Amino acid sequence: MDDRGASFVAVRRPNPHTDTCNSNSAEAVAGSAAWLGRGLSCVCAQRRDSDAGSFFDLTLAQEECLERLQRRIEVPYDGSIVEHQEALKALWKVAFPEEELRGLISEQWKEMGWQGKDPSTDFRGGGFISLENFLFFARNFPKSFQDLLWKREGDRSVWEYPFAVAGVNITFMLVQMLDLEAVKPRTLVGATFLKFLEENESAFDLLYCIAFKLMDHQWLSMRASYMDFNTVMKSTRQELEKELLQEVSRLEDLPSYKLLSQ
Repeated sequence: MDDRGASFVAVRRPNPHTDTCNSNSAEAVAGSAAWLGRGLSCVCAQRRDSDAGSFFDLTLAQEECLERLQRRIEVPYDGSIVEHQEALKALWKVAFPEEELRGLISEQWKEMGWQGKDPSTDFRGGGFISLENFLFFARNFPKSFQDLLWKREGDRSVWEYPFAVAGVNITFMLVQMLDLEAVKPRTLVGATFLKFLEENESAFDLLYCIAFKLMDHQWLSMRASYMDFNTVMKSTRQELEKELLQEVSRLEDLPSYKLLSQ
């Protein structure tokens, strides 16, 4: 994957009792150097020297699963494609079921944590699969999705990470961490993940949900603010790598899966 990480804005923590999704109450400030997507991609794309030049053998079934996932990863978000438009509308509906979306390009999107009124400009960091990840999360773990969207849990920072842009970067981080664009995995973590993928075609989407909830858990544990986002993402990646290498047969058995609630 090329360096498609989006730059960031910090957003004031929304109040579900006073803020509505079509208001202008979620203030935004231009991201500092610590928020730049390029900085984040440097954190996420790191590879250990010991992994270079080595590959792990795959079963035929694992190769086929990897190829299918890679085809998903390669699809860019394209606002001219009806399927992509409908998926974006569906995301709004699951995020704000009681509010009507006025258009695919609208100031309303800022309430979800997009940088501007057109979410398509932020999807370059993760492609269409990042939108699919959002929808999977919202439909399978609606409570956790809404808790993260509204920052309902914990003692929050005044200036919080933007929910939507953070989600896109989690997709990007997972692709890099799992080395999913290589012909064969070059890391033990990547090879281990393919065992989960062989058993569950939705493993990447499920791991996305786990990673997003874990990232927020790390955020709260570190009492982080927007300047700390890269540090939180690095910590999240390290914890995920450690958990994936435990002797578990399903992603649902990972310790951080317990953070999710439906």
